[in-house]
Amino acid sequence: MPKFLMYFCFMYSKELLKGTLKTIILKLLAENGKMYGYEITQKVKMLSSDKIVITEGALYPSLHKLEAEGLLQTETINIGKRVRKYYSLTPQGTSTVKNKLEEFADFVETMQSLLSLKTATS
Repeated sequence: MPKFLMYFCFMYSKELLKGTLKTIILKLLAENGKMYGYEITQKVKMLSSDKIVITEGALYPSLHKLEAEGLLQTETINIGKRVRKYYSLTPQGTSTVKNKLEEFADFVETMQSLLSLKTATS
């Protein structure tokens, strides 16, 4: 199978990702401290074995919304001639991560039950 076909076969729909993006961002920042946008996209791509590719058009509105909700803070750092904006969790963001992860785990469990996706060993 050509590489480009494999790539698209393993991609998830935008609809599935839309509801999980904030949780993914919060979890990554909880684990990594501060990160900049491109770094977040590359980390997700790597951790998902290229199955999840977050575009700038999806990432930055989510980052801005999380910042407006008081869950993220930003820090601008000059690196040579480049300006890089780093995102990190606020204290409120830190306390929200666990709740978001628990909520998502419960949702996945509910969906598995609803759609009968549990394995025979479960």
